[in-house]
Amino acid sequence: MLAMAFAKHGDVDVIEPMDLPVPELAEDEVLVQVKACALNHLDLWMRQGLPFQIPMPHISGCDVTGVVAKLGTSVTGFKPGDRVMISPAIRCGHCEWCTSGEDSMCPEFKILGLQLQGGLAEFTKARAVDLIRISDAWSFAEWAAIPLVFLTAWHMLFRRVHLKPGDDVLVQAAGSGVGSAAIQIAKLAGARVFATAGSDDKLKLAQNLGADYTINYAKQNFADEVLKLTGKRGVDIVFEHIGESVWKDSMKCLARNGRLVTCGATSGPQINIDLRFFFMRQLTLTGAYMGSRDELLQVVKLVERRELRPVVDTVMPLRETREAQRRMANREQFGKIVLEQ
Repeated sequence: MLAMAFAKHGDVDVIEPMDLPVPELAEDEVLVQVKACALNHLDLWMRQGLPFQIPMPHISGCDVTGVVAKLGTSVTGFKPGDRVMISPAIRCGHCEWCTSGEDSMCPEFKILGLQLQGGLAEFTKARAVDLIRISDAWSFAEWAAIPLVFLTAWHMLFRRVHLKPGDDVLVQAAGSGVGSAAIQIAKLAGARVFATAGSDDKLKLAQNLGADYTINYAKQNFADEVLKLTGKRGVDIVFEHIGESVWKDSMKCLARNGRLVTCGATSGPQINIDLRFFFMRQLTLTGAYMGSRDELLQVVKLVERRELRPVVDTVMPLRETREAQRRMANREQFGKIVLEQ
């Protein structure tokens, strides 16, 4: 089968079209013919060299949709031709964390396309328990724009910082996949949404998704703008995934008793905190890592109802994976870049 894979770490040029074997199935697994696979920053970081043990040559790609091609001998409930999404979050399902709904705390937790081979290929495999049926309400490419970013944003806002109606929420980098998901989720929950982006065109798209106020961080200091728009109060929640370059000003945006949740460090992992400011204002800082199957099923239900919608920037052929990763690295996209067969 054709796979866009890499056999060593480096820049985008290490990604090559390779003829690799079609995955062999265990009895509880399903072979999926990939129709679409969306990119995430995780794909860039893995290719550059994250400190994880990964199979080589490596096929990345966490967000996979397609059709069932073949069933393992013990699989029931699916048949060839079924439209499916693969959950990017792979759990054991029986430990104390999985049984309490905290799947990403599972000691055996893995991510499709990271510790496991992913979807930037003609075929991939998954355990039957990790498949989710999808309708034809959206195209395969649109469904591929959903799993990782909507699951992460949902988990961050509801499980980690307990979003409630009436909250003021600042969403950093509205043009990212997780940012565009967070705007929709926060708005659906009854929050007032402030969104940042680096261009006016992206801010217009953020408004279309529901952002009440938009701030061009290339032209304005976003912390000053947030404080001005809130009458110096600040926001209840900062939705953060950029890291080093925005951390100090993100902290300034928080109201008393405010909560900051983060899931990424695209600009760098090292931050400083003034503990006096932190404890006197009684702030909460929390991290988030993916989410649970139950949360993803809730997202899928709302997407089916069109209360949440995929945001697709560009659909490109699988063979153009290098160009797609360049576009993401240059922050040219709004929403998700999707590769399809």
